[in-house]
Amino acid sequence: MPTKIFVLKRIQAKGATVIVGLPGIGLVGKIAVDYLLKQFKPEKIADVYSDSFPPSVQTKNSKILLIKNELFYMKKGNKEFILFSGPVQPSLDFKAGSSHEHYEFAETMVNYFKSIGVSEIVTLAGVNVGQARLNGKPEVIVAGSDDKMVKAWVTAGAKGDKKEGLIAGAAGLLVGLGRLRQIEGACLMGETNSQLIYGDHGSAKRVIEVLSKKYKFKINMKSIDKETKEIENKFNELNKQLEAIEEEAPSEGLNYVR
Repeated sequence: MPTKIFVLKRIQAKGATVIVGLPGIGLVGKIAVDYLLKQFKPEKIADVYSDSFPPSVQTKNSKILLIKNELFYMKKGNKEFILFSGPVQPSLDFKAGSSHEHYEFAETMVNYFKSIGVSEIVTLAGVNVGQARLNGKPEVIVAGSDDKMVKAWVTAGAKGDKKEGLIAGAAGLLVGLGRLRQIEGACLMGETNSQLIYGDHGSAKRVIEVLSKKYKFKINMKSIDKETKEIENKFNELNKQLEAIEEEAPSEGLNYVR
């Protein structure tokens, strides 16, 4: 089954912004968008199914359900937003999923966004900075479809990065294919550590702060502040353990990367 969008409510927006948060490194994007969903409680407008998702089903209350992503609509002031969230995206393991499936998924979504009046796609993701994440507050790195877009996000608190690199998966392709359809876009990447498989709430918080400044969102951050503090405490404990290992290790002939 190729990517199918089951529309629950038809909308026709005027210059809406899509904010995408699907699972990735540190679950940064997913945590951020899921937090926005809890805060704003937007209206659900569509379910998204695809054979590029894992070949499994969910069970809930003894019922079997296909795995799906979801689209939600909301209006803040004069601005319209669509939040794109879910538990999966096409597999990044090319042994399990082909590049064709990635492009098919992204192209189907971009075509739908174009048809309902979307003018901007903003994807949220994590970028692995390794141990540097343990030693300081995370930055939000931005890559955009043009210089104007990048500058706007830098003004909102993100950091431009002139290094060459790759953005894998939906976070990159949705913006890249959107550009071909004359939809502006940007990818906001919160610095994280790839070993944080249960999620980096501190990095997600920084992404939310940048979004809030750009779009003037009013968000209660108490809940994510608590989760962030717990993550930071774990970082501090890990750093102490690493420092203790270094102190105990012989000073000569030491050759390893932590």
